[in-house]
Amino acid sequence: MGGACSRKRGEVNEESVQRGAAAKYFKTGSSKWLNTSFRLGAKNSQGVSKCPSLIDLCVHKTCKDIDKFIEKYRTFSMLPRDISQLIFNELVNSHSLNETSLEAFRDCALEDILLGEYPGVNDSWMDVIASQALSLLAVDLSGSDVTDCGLLHLEDCINLQNLTFNYCDRLSDLGLEHISGFSNLKSLSFKKNNAITAQGMSAFARLPNLLRLDLERCSKIHGGLVHLKGLTKLESLNVRCCNCITDTDMKPLSGLANLKELQISCSKVTDQGVAYLKGLSNLVLLNMEGSPVTAACLGSISGLLALSYLNLSRCNISDDGCEKISGLVNLKVLNLGFNNITDACLVNLKGLTNLESLNLDSCRIGDEGMTNLAGLVRLKCLELSDTEVGNVGLRHFSGLRSLESLNLSFTIVSDGGLRKLCGLTSLKSLNLDSRQITDIGLATLTSLTSLTHLDLFGCRITDFGTTCLRYFKNLQSLEVCGGGLTDAGVKNIKDLTSLVHLNLSQNTNLTDKTMEMISGLSNLASLNVSNSRITNSGLRYIKPLKNLRSLTLESCGVTANEMKKLQATALPNLLSFRPE
Repeated sequence: MGGACSRKRGEVNEESVQRGAAAKYFKTGSSKWLNTSFRLGAKNSQGVSKCPSLIDLCVHKTCKDIDKFIEKYRTFSMLPRDISQLIFNELVNSHSLNETSLEAFRDCALEDILLGEYPGVNDSWMDVIASQALSLLAVDLSGSDVTDCGLLHLEDCINLQNLTFNYCDRLSDLGLEHISGFSNLKSLSFKKNNAITAQGMSAFARLPNLLRLDLERCSKIHGGLVHLKGLTKLESLNVRCCNCITDTDMKPLSGLANLKELQISCSKVTDQGVAYLKGLSNLVLLNMEGSPVTAACLGSISGLLALSYLNLSRCNISDDGCEKISGLVNLKVLNLGFNNITDACLVNLKGLTNLESLNLDSCRIGDEGMTNLAGLVRLKCLELSDTEVGNVGLRHFSGLRSLESLNLSFTIVSDGGLRKLCGLTSLKSLNLDSRQITDIGLATLTSLTSLTHLDLFGCRITDFGTTCLRYFKNLQSLEVCGGGLTDAGVKNIKDLTSLVHLNLSQNTNLTDKTMEMISGLSNLASLNVSNSRITNSGLRYIKPLKNLRSLTLESCGVTANEMKKLQATALPNLLSFRPE
């Protein structure tokens, strides 16, 4: 399905998921100031700029003149702790913190040292970090070069509650020993570590107050979950993409009665291993995506009535055995995508009236199965991509007035069926990537004025069809890549001033005039005009787009040298660009 101009739908490779910014922890009892943004020019929820406060200005000035301050005063220890914390945070946010300025924070009793993905962090930073001593509550050193020896510095920081060491390649079992005495620790994360082993995990047994443990992509921890048996307060365990995890690893979890979240996706756990989870009556989230389980596992979890999130995507689920899913009446999120289920399975969903999100991507379902979704009036998100759903099936959607996100890409829906979506005025995100959709279909959707994301990637939209886009004033993301646009069509896009992401690739008739017309879209962070007639001359028009972070101009008349000049002279926030 889809057609030549549609995107290829490859298998999801969990290894290719980019690592995002590490989670920021908010401690209890911290300064009231720390819950507010102190960046100058910050905006409130309505997008209106707020006047900076006196503390904003003082922090900004100190950070701007940090070298002069250090030369004169040498340390921030004379300041109230909360002020020092704000200055530290601002230096980190502005990437102005270095080893010299870090020294000024020695013995400042900071509570948070959040340096996830910050460049240059290594063992030499640890002495100052550890000098916060009993005040230190949260440390994030993700992506750093800190070693086991560096962790030894933290031994006196016994009040630590949150530790995050994701993607720290130089930490091993020895490092775990150094943190085993932190009895107050509540959250611990060691994502993607190939040196931690089952033996090293014995250190976790001495962390009685641990609530959250994240060992995602740790490849050598098979057999180590036995050390979690005594952690009766544990509420969340993530061992996603740990291909070493098998059925026997599930047995020690059977006694963790407080467990609320369990992620075992892309593991080797089968139906037999899932059977050990029967007694986890407080389980709210269970993610088994990509694991070799079948519908038979539903028999083991059908009694987990607290379950509200269940992910069975890319498993071996078929219709046989799916009747057990009907008992999970409190489910809010259900992902059955990429399974061998048909319309016969969907009858078991009729009673799941609490569902808010349902993913049936690439399942063998069609119009007949849609009758079973008509009563799911709380649905906010529905994924039907790459199915046999067509125009007839859409008539069952009229009562789904809460629907905010609908994906109909690579289905057999055509222009005639889109009329049945006109009443879904709560829709914010709509994906119609399909060659069957044309200007005629787009014209029937002008009542959906709440749309913020519209994907018309492979649709046959022409300049005439873009006149309909003026009804979607709130659009933040737009893709029109079917090849039918010229500069005249872009004229109807230039007034969509809320756009943050714009993809006009594959429209080979677009010229530098397009770049001139979109130069007023000041909120743009991502722009793709690949496979067009854009040249180096067109780059001058987008200099006003100061928020632009990604620019893609493949197979255009644009050179890498000119792109680099643009980045250096006009677009300092541009992090990635792809020229010809």
